[in-house]
Amino acid sequence: MAQTLERLTRQTDTMQSIRGIVRTMKTMSAINAAPYEQAARAIEAWHHTVLDGLHAFITVNGALSQASANKGRGILVVMGSDHGLCGNYNEIVAVEARRHAAADTRILCVGAQMRDALGGEGMTPEATLLPPANADGLNRLAGELVTRLEAMRAADTGGDPAIALVFTQRADHGQQRAVCRPLLPLDAALLEDLAARRWQSRSLPSAPMPAPELLAVLIRNLIHATIYRASAEALLTENAARLARMQQAEQSVDDRLDDLQAETRTVRQDEITTELLDVIVGFEALKDRDRKRKRKQPSV
Repeated sequence: MAQTLERLTRQTDTMQSIRGIVRTMKTMSAINAAPYEQAARAIEAWHHTVLDGLHAFITVNGALSQASANKGRGILVVMGSDHGLCGNYNEIVAVEARRHAAADTRILCVGAQMRDALGGEGMTPEATLLPPANADGLNRLAGELVTRLEAMRAADTGGDPAIALVFTQRADHGQQRAVCRPLLPLDAALLEDLAARRWQSRSLPSAPMPAPELLAVLIRNLIHATIYRASAEALLTENAARLARMQQAEQSVDDRLDDLQAETRTVRQDEITTELLDVIVGFEALKDRDRKRKRKQPSV
């Protein structure tokens, strides 16, 4: 059905308004990603500090030996998004969580939409936590998760369960991918590397705290830093995914605007041509009438 010029003008105005909204969302996504990038760099420095402390502990007390975790009764922390407009972000994380979850795995979920995505994969979270609204909420989320994990491990009578973290992180060429990172037991390769590394100072490290308590504090801070880093990375990739979606939407809106403008020019040209033809037809009709009148007038 042919479009009228008035309708095309309204559609063009609407698409221009949508383009303004999409451009605003692009700008907000780019701006929101910056604090999470800074938070990730800051916690990475703290993570290295905790590892230095663990290195000092191993230097004084010897290499750590870990009991085998009860892998059949593991705990999985799954980090999703509640902010929307980032495509199938939660679904991708849910698929990765499904790959690493056993039948009796206990799941902690971050985000209500992530809970729905896990439900679509046949998994039911034991608890759902609110994702941070900004970079200031990262510490709150990490602290709450560490407290819950400690309580869940203490209440598990079948042994020390393995804990893993599922989230998204940046990949090559601006892409994102869902990954699963073990939290407990600690990475054996990391402990071997710390044990093999030489202590650089001339004096041995010392601490006023008893060794078991000091080790518990170090491990708790290491887990806190890892969760904090993963949360910042997840929110950073979420904003990157939203930015990519908004770029696609902006391109689609621009294509539609080009089509509307081309159609508007065609309709306007057709209307101008029709009006000119009407004028020409009217002019020719008047000329014919004048010629007929002249022929009817008697000659003198």
